[in-house]
Amino acid sequence: MSAFGFRKPSDLPRTAALFPLDGAILLPRGVLALNVFEPRYLNMVDDVLGGERLIGVIQPAAQPEGEQAPELSDVGTIGRITSFSETDDGRYLVTLTGVCRFHLEQELDAGTPYRQALVSYDAFAGDFASAPGRGIDRDALMRSLKTYASLHGFQVDWDSVEQAPTETIINVAAQICPFDSAAKQALLEAEALEDRARTLVALLEWDVASDDSFRPIQ
Repeated sequence: MSAFGFRKPSDLPRTAALFPLDGAILLPRGVLALNVFEPRYLNMVDDVLGGERLIGVIQPAAQPEGEQAPELSDVGTIGRITSFSETDDGRYLVTLTGVCRFHLEQELDAGTPYRQALVSYDAFAGDFASAPGRGIDRDALMRSLKTYASLHGFQVDWDSVEQAPTETIINVAAQICPFDSAAKQALLEAEALEDRARTLVALLEWDVASDDSFRPIQ
């Protein structure tokens, strides 16, 4: 049984409130912290808190700068609010936990200040269960992550990382590594965990190889 009692695509609503975020993705069982301050998204949070607390996180597609309602990517992730607090200045601090990816089928004229769409989860039925990560070379993955972290000066508790499930390591890295929007979308749309692992390692190694100033520690 997956988190929150959602077991299959038909357990989720076909209509999703959308939170477009450039350069940010949410993966199943991943967490994403949001600082919500725009009135339309404050309204959105108010509305979803009265229901199943579900929000669709999706990246804008490439658009000219300043576009008010940019085209959206084809794939996003539905997440459930698992932590919520309100600040003294009226902002909402929200934590979303990813449930399942979706295909955006059609935006709706819903009459709300935030965007809503008809979505389909059918292609991502496997998202409802943790992936064991068989066939993933975990040692090679860890080497790539450690080299990338060393290059960028990131401080990481590697003992804790080593204790985490392979799926968690891959999905957390995919979410927090500062790749560009296109790379983030490629990680999101990778069909299976093994595909995401290959994409992640390729991105890590490309980043390291493209930095002429980096020399591995001997």
